[in-house]
This record gives sequence, C-alpha cells and structure tokens, in this order.
Amino acid sequence: MSLLNESLVSAAQAVIRHHLQTGTMVATAESCTGGLVAAALTSVAGSSAVLERGFVTYSNLAKSQMLGVAEHLIDSHGAVSDPVAKAMAEGALAHSAAQVAVSITGIAGPGGGTTEKPVGLVHFALARQGKPTTTHRQVFSGDRDQVRGAAGLYALNLLMSA
Repeated sequence: MSLLNESLVSAAQAVIRHHLQTGTMVATAESCTGGLVAAALTSVAGSSAVLERGFVTYSNLAKSQMLGVAEHLIDSHGAVSDPVAKAMAEGALAHSAAQVAVSITGIAGPGGGTTEKPVGLVHFALARQGKPTTTHRQVFSGDRDQVRGAAGLYALNLLMSA
C-alpha cells in the first residue's frame, strides 16, 4: 500500500500552488513520518520552486545534530513533545533558506506508546520567519501507516495556513 494516497497528493498540490503564489520556500523536519511530507510535495511537478529541503531526523541524535534541538529538551520532555516539535521547526528554518517550516514528531506504533503518550500521538510545529512558532498536538487512530498518513496530511494542511 502506498502512503501517497490521493488526499496527500491533492494537499501537496495545494501547498505548492499556495507557496508559489506567496513566493515562500518551505522546509520539513520529520520524525515519525520519515520524509512522507517531503515525498508528497516532491510528487508534484514544479515543487522545486517551493520545497527548499527536508530533514528526516528520526533519531534524537539527528534532531540535535541536524536541527540544533537541545538535548535537555529531549531529556526533559521526550522527543514526542511540543517543545521538541517547536525546536525542530525553528531548527529547520535556521538550517535552511526557507521562510516556512513544519515539524512532525510522534509515535506511529504499533509499539512505543505509554499511558501519557499513546500510540497515535503526534506533535507538530509551524515556524515562519518573523512570526511566533505555533505547536499542535493530535492523536490519530489506526495502524502505523494510517497514523503516518494522517500526520502527513495534517502537516500539509498546516503548510497551507502559512
């Protein structure tokens, strides 16, 4: 089964059109989606005019090394948290030439969940040059592919709002 379903591709097309009109470049910082948002964006012809770069920072070390996420944030809050999502998005802006960045960090399952952080929990952040970074928390249901697909779609919708 392909994760690039019709709704992801359609959302990616809308994101590309929107950011072409606004003249803004986008960066992604993905953990649990493993590059799904960047893949959806690059499935659209002409996406190179919008997608500046994508970071797949699955490990905590990658989040720190590639995006500058402070280790104390991960130690204090866990990788799946608002503070880490915020630092990831802001790090993607700082380490790119983009004006807008979205980040995704979550627990896609089937394992890894706890009572406080269940499978399906995903934190997002949207960072924009000159504006405050916003964070978003969602809990998605379904299997691993469904959680990842829903998280990717949510992130694309965040990029539409930027």
